[in-house]
Amino acid sequence: MIRLLLGLVKGALIGGALGFGAYHLGLVGGWGYVVFGLVGFAVGLFVGRPLWSHLLDKESTIWTSILKGLFGFGVGAGLFALVRNVAGDPQIAFGVDELTGAVSSLPHLLGAAIGAVYGAWVEVDDAPAKKSA
Repeated sequence: MIRLLLGLVKGALIGGALGFGAYHLGLVGGWGYVVFGLVGFAVGLFVGRPLWSHLLDKESTIWTSILKGLFGFGVGAGLFALVRNVAGDPQIAFGVDELTGAVSSLPHLLGAAIGAVYGAWVEVDDAPAKKSA
């Protein structure tokens, strides 16, 4: 349960930060697939067993994190496609002009949500094996 919450928080922070950067760079609309693909890629690299832990462990390989990142790119772009095309790009309003509009035009919120979902899954999946006595 702790790993699930940890993955949710780490994924939401990474996704929200990348989405916030994309929002302020003006990468909304047609850039969504790339932006949220990069969110999934970054979450795959840094959540669960992060990239640098493979560099420190001689028995492990760095390709595990790279494959999680590449798969995460597809997950992020796919979740964006589901929200935009299948769910009809729902409108949300929080009463603040910066937080009102279609979900796809608010990458800091959608990035945090996508990062949290994929981060929780990666964190639980990458749980360390229990050592036997």
